[in-house]
Amino acid sequence: MDVTEDPMIRLQGVSKTYPGGQLAVHELDLDVGRGEMVTLVGPSGCGKSTTLKMVNRLIEPTTGQIFIDGTDVTHEDPVKLRRGIGYVIQQVGLFPHQKILTNVMTVPLLYGESKARARDRAHELMELVGLDPATYADRYPHQLSGGQRQRVGVARALAANPPVLLMDEPFGAVDPVVRGRLQDEFRRLQRDLGKTVLLVTHDIDEAIRMGDRVAVFAQGGRLAQYDVPAVVLGSPADEFVADFVGSSRGLRRLAVTRIDPIHLEPLDGINTGDLAAAIDVESTLEEALAVLMREDKMMLGVKQGPKFLGVLTPNSIHASLRASIAEG
Repeated sequence: MDVTEDPMIRLQGVSKTYPGGQLAVHELDLDVGRGEMVTLVGPSGCGKSTTLKMVNRLIEPTTGQIFIDGTDVTHEDPVKLRRGIGYVIQQVGLFPHQKILTNVMTVPLLYGESKARARDRAHELMELVGLDPATYADRYPHQLSGGQRQRVGVARALAANPPVLLMDEPFGAVDPVVRGRLQDEFRRLQRDLGKTVLLVTHDIDEAIRMGDRVAVFAQGGRLAQYDVPAVVLGSPADEFVADFVGSSRGLRRLAVTRIDPIHLEPLDGINTGDLAAAIDVESTLEEALAVLMREDKMMLGVKQGPKFLGVLTPNSIHASLRASIAEG
């Protein structure tokens, strides 16, 4: 693992042993860069949620140090610490008898904001997560879908403008179609806002789709591998990681491999009517393949801004994927 310079989150030698001797996390070293999203993934009981909760001290570490923005938070007031960290869980935890607007206003009011400013902030955040305040502000949590409640949870976590967001299975309670949409929208939101995010999931597909880097935990709270998704998929650190990632990891690389211009074909001699809609060169092979399948075409134009770079075909997708696997 490369050491991140000046990380936003740093765990050094962090362990958690419960009464009775159960080891949940074992001497964990982990750096999370500023503005980076790191996913923690592994089987049930491997210590990933315990690790997350130690960062905001919902669980106290047995040994080690935890730094946020250079400050050792193991000696901070835990209540004050938590107010400066966004926290999103699977069950959202909204106040059921309060309107959505009031739920989102809670944190700014705790920080001493005026009601007028807290209301304005809540409106901004609702719009940011795709909930029109005119439609949803006066509704109650039970009147929202699961996906909408998750959006409110994210808005509330962002209400104090925290530099760090902790997310524990945030999309696990919604159906697969909604989950995929929420993942994509939150990824864009995170990039726009530059938040540092630790996200726990049991789903390797979600981990590689969401994470700039992926931390794979093994039983006993051991960090088995920590790297960018393409390396975790292409070069598992050991047999455990290979088994956990699964035999379909080659296909999973489609989601983390970007279009490589070297494998594009020239437009010369190609009828533009045979092309699917153009896609940006920063797109993944998975996104490109989805466009080809949706439009039932065999060729896809690829652009960088207004500049046309070439044509992507199923053969060039295959070549790009093989090259990525060979490099990994």
